[in-house]
Amino acid sequence: MPTSAARASVPSPEEHILTAQEALEPLFLALEEEAEVKMIAAAVKAGWRVEDAVSAIDELRRTELLPRNRRH
Repeated sequence: MPTSAARASVPSPEEHILTAQEALEPLFLALEEEAEVKMIAAAVKAGWRVEDAVSAIDELRRTELLPRNRRH
């Protein structure tokens, strides 16, 4: 079942959007927020504190931004 963010429409180039990135940014941000909410809810349901879940998500994001050869 698609999520609410996944059902959002992406503007076309005819709608005065200059780049595909600009067109996709609102959808990307909505999906990212939706995923974070679901991850936090799953962690809390499993017994973790909200703060622990948020810290873990932040750390996952940081490691994703590191070049592949510099990861531990």
